[in-house]
Amino acid sequence: MIETRVLRGDALEAALDEVARLRIEVFRAWPYLYDGDADYERRYLQTYRDSPGAILVGAFDGTQLIGASTGAPMEEHADDFGAAFAGQAIRPEDIFYCAESVLLPAYRGHGIGHAFFDAREAHARDLGRRHAAFCGVVRPDNHPLRPADYRPLDAFWRKRGYEKLSGAVAHFKWKDLDTAEETDHPLQFWMRAL
Repeated sequence: MIETRVLRGDALEAALDEVARLRIEVFRAWPYLYDGDADYERRYLQTYRDSPGAILVGAFDGTQLIGASTGAPMEEHADDFGAAFAGQAIRPEDIFYCAESVLLPAYRGHGIGHAFFDAREAHARDLGRRHAAFCGVVRPDNHPLRPADYRPLDAFWRKRGYEKLSGAVAHFKWKDLDTAEETDHPLQFWMRAL
């Protein structure tokens, strides 16, 4: 039986290495193609340990962490993400940033993604946030590594009430599996009112 729960304190700290492993494994696949690095992951995930407004939701099959979802107030996250909201009518201080959701492929399609969003959106409301947002990498349809059977998550996100936020695109660098150096990647923001 799969259980999802919010991790805090010692439980959060104990899960960070496993969350890093999941991020590296899941984000290697399309569309991220992320050639992950454990040291970078440890530094990145400290945001969730150190931020009082952050949340980490774990999905467990028994004692094994098989998925994780994170979020934090927008102003506590990377400046690259907050900059995408310059010129928007909504202030970053009103937005909760639903960062990543990573789930092993064998566990997809069973409602865990909804549980991740439910927990993060409830947390955002508890913090007094009026909007929730996340972003997804934008890749060309003709990219040589795009799987023929790939189905984007747009329908799932729209079912949750999210829509693309026009003009809100962040840029973030990482090393792809098929590149020697880090390259810039556009990430489209999606948002909903809470």
